[in-house]
Amino acid sequence: MRIGLYGGSFNPPHAAHVMVSKTALRRLALDRVWWLVSPGNPLKDTNGLPSAEERVARARVLIDDPRIVPTAIEGALGSRYTADTIGLLTRRTPGVRFVWLMGADNLLQFDRWRAWRRIAGSVPMAVFDRPGYSRPALRSRAALALAPYRIDETDGRILADLVPPAWIFIHGPLSSLSSTALREKTSRS
Repeated sequence: MRIGLYGGSFNPPHAAHVMVSKTALRRLALDRVWWLVSPGNPLKDTNGLPSAEERVARARVLIDDPRIVPTAIEGALGSRYTADTIGLLTRRTPGVRFVWLMGADNLLQFDRWRAWRRIAGSVPMAVFDRPGYSRPALRSRAALALAPYRIDETDGRILADLVPPAWIFIHGPLSSLSSTALREKTSRS
């Protein structure tokens, strides 16, 4: 089983999250994508954040592919940090090949994540292009440190089989949708 782990607040979930998930399924030859709906991002203000269960319920309404599975597993595991979540999942599900999925905006600040080098050394990673983030993300501290382990995006189908660190930068359909912009739009209405 090859599973993409797509972490985030998903506040709110939107069509671009689904687009990235479908692109990952296709380009990385994944069997599933699990949305890890975070109990709260340690790098963001969580004031007013709806419960993980509410965000999972919203995601279920949005998702039209049974291979994309929204989950609040981080809360169930008692995990708040990606490195811990990945460690718990890999220990509990031997034989599953996980791939961490994230947007280029997250690569830009990946070096601020707790144990980011451990994450990169635990599972292969796929970074998805976002409007305005390509160049700065690929020049970021983490991208430069991990540059020797980057594979060509035409080799995406083998990423899950590689021994980490291994990562790919995927260019593809771009969407300007963002949860932050959607929340701001809603609060102005």
